[in-house]
Amino acid sequence: MEPTLTIPAVDRRTVASLFSRLRTRKGQSNPLPLYAELRNLGDVIPSPWGGHLITSYELCDEVLRSRKWRVPDTQWRISQGNAARWNRPASLQTAKSLPMLNPPLHTRVRRSAGSMFDRRTLVEVKESISRNIEDVLDRFEKELLDGPADFNSVVADQLPVMSIGQWLKLPAADYSLLRSLTNDQTLSQEFFPTPSQLARADSAAHGLQEYFTAVVRERREAPGDDPISSWIATWDTLEPDRERADEEAHSMAVFVIVAALETTEHLLSSMVRLLLTYPEQLDLLRAHPEYIPHVVDETLRYDPAIHAISRTAPADTVLDDTLVREGEMVQLMVGAAQHDPRRFTGPETFDVRRRPSHFGFGSGIHYCLGAPLARLEGKLLLTSMIRRMPRLRLSEAPSWEPRVSFRRLNHLMVSAA
Repeated sequence: MEPTLTIPAVDRRTVASLFSRLRTRKGQSNPLPLYAELRNLGDVIPSPWGGHLITSYELCDEVLRSRKWRVPDTQWRISQGNAARWNRPASLQTAKSLPMLNPPLHTRVRRSAGSMFDRRTLVEVKESISRNIEDVLDRFEKELLDGPADFNSVVADQLPVMSIGQWLKLPAADYSLLRSLTNDQTLSQEFFPTPSQLARADSAAHGLQEYFTAVVRERREAPGDDPISSWIATWDTLEPDRERADEEAHSMAVFVIVAALETTEHLLSSMVRLLLTYPEQLDLLRAHPEYIPHVVDETLRYDPAIHAISRTAPADTVLDDTLVREGEMVQLMVGAAQHDPRRFTGPETFDVRRRPSHFGFGSGIHYCLGAPLARLEGKLLLTSMIRRMPRLRLSEAPSWEPRVSFRRLNHLMVSAA
């Protein structure tokens, strides 16, 4: 039977007004009431920029698990009329990354990556991560002696780049540059990027391109015992064209650094922010350290790094009685869906005892390869902080960037209680 079109009951201007509030610093300081408004508009609602927004957990789960729905890959982006939005360097660089590939190319590239963080690798990196944690906490404790310190800049922004940088065997002197480039590159994935944000994203994409082109060239000339050298060797067996093989190794390296930094930085800062915002939960965690693994998942449910995930319809498809045309984009509003009261009891309560499902690491064939590493970093950091810093408090309200897709704290000022 031919799908029929349901006329949206919600005006796009209503949704646009809501997003205008959501993208402000005030809206980002507490997006939950705005997400409740969004869910109340419906499970499938018209997007202000075309396509549809999905707000229910059940429908987000259905789309993410389906092998039929597609990601907006390079071919999709090139076909769009808004070339100034989709065909810019940062957007096309993102389209080359693993999460933006569709089968069969996705299958080929994912296999080439191997098991990035299997048990053996996690055992190997655990010691260095633990050492890094002690180092950054030493610096944090020293700063706390002089008054409030920024947990974000001293700890959360440093640990992920140290962990992934050491794994990739990149020079420590480059870590600050890589953090800056990844932060700017993700601006291209925002809903309403300004011209200046798009320019920053494009500049960052060029910077990452140049950096990892040089790294791949060096590793090809002098291979080592490191993941980038391994990717080069793997692609040499898959791709007879050496230049093409190097491009694939380069794309994998860019994807890994961007994914590892932007998302894990947010996870670490959000864990601490939420525990200090709800001190009764921190007290419960001190009494029951066995809940530490739960905190990682509850944080990823309550406030994930990525609050919207894009998919495109493979054919005319009906979602909740709404027709989505072939090639049309849907934005899965996972930040709102993970507070869906039909899925979670007391969804706006942060509960360290909860063992929730969530989309913080994606789902289906695009499940995050780096999830084991992020979990390990989160668990080790919390364990050390509870041991070393049992009494901390927020010294001022957290400061947020006015972003929606990628949530980002500017500062998280903390003092010794």
